[in-house]
Amino acid sequence: MRIVPAQFEEWQIELHGRRVIYRVAGNGPPVVLIHGMLNSSSHWEAVASRLTDTYTVIAPDLIGHGDSAAPRGDYSLGAHAASIRDLLAAIGIDRATIVGHSLGGGVAMQFFYQFPQRVERLALISSGGLGRDVSPMLRTAALPVTSALLSLTIQPRLLGAIWDVGRRLRERGVSLGVYLQAIARALRPLQTAEARAAFLHTLRSVIDARGQRVSATDRLYLLEAIPTLILWGNRDHTIPIEHGRRAALAIPGSTFAEIDDAAHFPHLENPEQVAHRLREFMVATEPGRIEDSDWGSVLAGRAPRSRLDEPESRRRRRGGAAA
Repeated sequence: MRIVPAQFEEWQIELHGRRVIYRVAGNGPPVVLIHGMLNSSSHWEAVASRLTDTYTVIAPDLIGHGDSAAPRGDYSLGAHAASIRDLLAAIGIDRATIVGHSLGGGVAMQFFYQFPQRVERLALISSGGLGRDVSPMLRTAALPVTSALLSLTIQPRLLGAIWDVGRRLRERGVSLGVYLQAIARALRPLQTAEARAAFLHTLRSVIDARGQRVSATDRLYLLEAIPTLILWGNRDHTIPIEHGRRAALAIPGSTFAEIDDAAHFPHLENPEQVAHRLREFMVATEPGRIEDSDWGSVLAGRAPRSRLDEPESRRRRRGGAAA
């Protein structure tokens, strides 16, 4: 039987010769929490602590994030998903509920598309990959000049000042304080050239000057077989809440809910409500199960086929009849 620590402790494992950091706590069915850009596994602590009485919670530092290694290499959604698959396999987790925030939502969806047999449920929190719109700050960060600006601005004294301002704002009940502290916490690891390069590779793999460049909207129908929850901060100005509403309409049987008094970081701003929604979702739904042998039929159910040597008129009739 797997022994899991009671506390949300940081662990290290070496995969493919590189350091991978993850946190784990609790006992019960496994739940994987995937953080967003400029975040790390530690950002999930307040949510994880509210779930560990019933669930085993695993939260990795994505490659190039937190304390995981930041090698020169692939930082696409697919690479992040494959790294999580390898981590879970290495620590003995075969199937799990997968939860992703922002960039982590895109990774969670990619994880499902690549490894559907490993997913029992999917939960997306203020997720990327559901529309083009994104804040001007992130579009600007994707520009070529960003690397030089980061190296100039990320200084310990400046980050300390941002943290202190955030703390004072939080003490006064101003929600902006959560953002400032999250930014300061996230930027600290970017003080090395390797970490900055990893961040920019990840950012530019999903965002350019026109907005989000990776979309999952053409494949949302595939989630019909998997219980899906979509949560969104009701004051999110980074990724519009309308993305979540549209996605919920496109995913048969999915559930959509707003998180009160939260912007783009609901798991930091209102962790109690996020944990409650996740627990409620997992209690109310049976784990989905898609085996490797099922994937072809899942795709074929929405993909009418025709022979290339058929007349065009007959292909159209076949497609229309199958739709």
